[in-house]
Amino acid sequence: MPRDGSDRRLIAVRMVVMAVLLVAAWLLWSGLFKPLLLVLGALSVVLVVYLAQRMRLFENDVLSLRFALRLPRFWGWLAREIVRSSVDVSRIVLSPRLPISPTVAEFDSRCEHPVDRATLGNSITLTPGTLTLRIDGGHFVVHALTESGAQEIVGGEMDRRVSRLRER
Repeated sequence: MPRDGSDRRLIAVRMVVMAVLLVAAWLLWSGLFKPLLLVLGALSVVLVVYLAQRMRLFENDVLSLRFALRLPRFWGWLAREIVRSSVDVSRIVLSPRLPISPTVAEFDSRCEHPVDRATLGNSITLTPGTLTLRIDGGHFVVHALTESGAQEIVGGEMDRRVSRLRER
């Protein structure tokens, strides 16, 4: 629980920032400005902010500014990886030889925070040709369409980039 007024103000600012970002995302992605959809969007934003507050997310460092400032660079890198993997998977699927070599790989992540582990697992799954099967603490089990894809994941570039998001 917050101890003083500055903690409460910080939490309030984080709640407002999250609400503004959610409203912007809702309006951008829906593209429809009908009264019913606007009311449903507002109710959704209020519910998400309320649940996040109940989960005490605003009291943690999860929504810190330095984390948020590093995200766009990570998202750009991840988008490039997704496009590159999409081309690779398309090339494999369209090849008459169909050179697939399904592989299950395991590795230990450097990510310590649960949010970082979830980000890593989701980033792996978002990349075509790879799928996070299981996360046990810092241990990941990943399925890849090819051995080279599995080696790339085990190589740790994505893990390194995700773990760097939270560095001080």
